[in-house]
Amino acid sequence: MFSRDTYVGRRQHLKKSISKGLLLFLGNEETGMNYADNTYHFRQDSTFLYYFGLDKAGFAAVIDVESGEEWIVGDEITMDDIIWAGPQPTLRDQAERVGVAQILPKSALEAKIKGSLSNGRDVHFLPPYRPEHTFKLHKWTDWSVTEIPQKASREFIQAVINQRSYKTDEEIIELNKAVNITGQMHLNAIRATHAGKYEYEVAGMVHGTARSGGGDLAYPIILSVDGQTLHNHYHGNVLTSGRLVMGDFGAETATHYAGDITRTWPVDKTFTQQQKEIYQIVLDANINVINALRPDVKYLDCHLIAWRTIAEGLKNMGLLNGDVDEMVELGVPGLFMPHGVGHMMGMDVHDMENLGEEYIGYREGITRSSILGLKSLRLAKELEAGFVLTVEPGLYFIPELIQLWETQGKFEQFIDYTKLKPYFGFGGVRIEDNYLITTNGAQLLGDPIPKTIAEIEGLR
Repeated sequence: MFSRDTYVGRRQHLKKSISKGLLLFLGNEETGMNYADNTYHFRQDSTFLYYFGLDKAGFAAVIDVESGEEWIVGDEITMDDIIWAGPQPTLRDQAERVGVAQILPKSALEAKIKGSLSNGRDVHFLPPYRPEHTFKLHKWTDWSVTEIPQKASREFIQAVINQRSYKTDEEIIELNKAVNITGQMHLNAIRATHAGKYEYEVAGMVHGTARSGGGDLAYPIILSVDGQTLHNHYHGNVLTSGRLVMGDFGAETATHYAGDITRTWPVDKTFTQQQKEIYQIVLDANINVINALRPDVKYLDCHLIAWRTIAEGLKNMGLLNGDVDEMVELGVPGLFMPHGVGHMMGMDVHDMENLGEEYIGYREGITRSSILGLKSLRLAKELEAGFVLTVEPGLYFIPELIQLWETQGKFEQFIDYTKLKPYFGFGGVRIEDNYLITTNGAQLLGDPIPKTIAEIEGLR
């Protein structure tokens, strides 16, 4: 947790951004994995953590914007709680720890919400992403389950985004810590790789490193020789000579700030010549985007920089033909990089994604494209000082996608499909770093993690 003053200050700032009504914050509950008492790893709601800091299940909170009053909503612990989980602070003690003067039992929350609505007052809540949130709101408001998502407060969403998007100095300290733990996860994985091991042996080491940093994983581990599958969570392959391993994983600190790094390395001690050629194209794209990072630059344009670098590299290899600018405009590089070049990062690895990408990554005048790759770009608007984001270009050879485009005759004037056949077993390369946008450029988060060909081979 941060200091009491941090949470008080955050809430004071928020209250100035909302015109009237109640602000409802729903903390998360425990969720049964295969029966009620065997639960999944608990993760508190990030917005609740940001404003109230209490990292335990079963809480909610309410702020009355007009009166300025604040309540932590929850129930006092019972003797059963103490028997199974040990002594714990009282509800009031926990509320006071984060500067909240009043508490409210869970049983009283429904009446408070319904009473406010019946008096014509606004009750602001954020888009629910867990079913229990939706059903609670249904019970407390009598709105139908299907209309609950549409009732989420746009004013509340925008106020939270306008505050959480700009990382403070104490948040940057946590983000640096997360990225440094993440870097150690990658170093351990690269060094532990050798032919004959299973992917899950390396993935287990990665998870252990995250846990030993005091937190846990920021998201499920991606570690696979089948790197052409972008979010590949299967870890059952044997690492075999001649393959590349793609590792996309990150740590979350005890305060729940995330790191998100990708590195790609050979199972063997060195890259093959073919692997070097593709790897260098992605590294060039990564560096070219990083060099473009500064306030007022559209991240959409950074995506196009990555695409242009990839198209130029593949053209130099003879896999593409024609005018590079025309290929980028038409979306030809989407065949090889069908995802966005990066996204916002903070307490969530895809920061505030539950609030809606159209609010976080876009603005009026910048609309989402329907072109493969661009349609998956989570951040397109202008960068601002205080933003934290990922830079993660990639280049993949997805046989099914290539064959589909060839069958359709798509962009055959640019793509030499015959020359792509030898790459069908290649997999993919992605290189990802995390950056803070500063007033005049960008700053790498964490210590540098090896990524040049020579550096990677030096670890092998």
